[in-house]
Amino acid sequence: MDLPASLLNLLPDEPTAEPTAATAETQTAQTTQQLPLLRIEKDRRKGNTATLITGYEEDSQEVRNLTKQLKHQLAVGGSTRDGEILLQGDVRQKAYDYLTQLGYKIKKINF
Repeated sequence: MDLPASLLNLLPDEPTAEPTAATAETQTAQTTQQLPLLRIEKDRRKGNTATLITGYEEDSQEVRNLTKQLKHQLAVGGSTRDGEILLQGDVRQKAYDYLTQLGYKIKKINF
């Protein structure tokens, strides 16, 4: 069956190239370089134990998204203020495991 001339113009001339392994490695290397060195420490807030993650210079959408991911993954409450992530409870080891899985470099404090 022949296609009408108007539909032939919609088809691409060449198939699109699939991303190569080198492209994926380059993207991974770029994201790894942009990730800050984070610090995880135990803190006391109003008599309760909390986990404090610092290392970002300022509060940004990236910090808020990371906070949301951590709260969901670790099943805890928390907040973000001035680039610091505050998680309720002592979840230092779980946070460390999850952040290293995401590719962050962690400086351990108070472990």
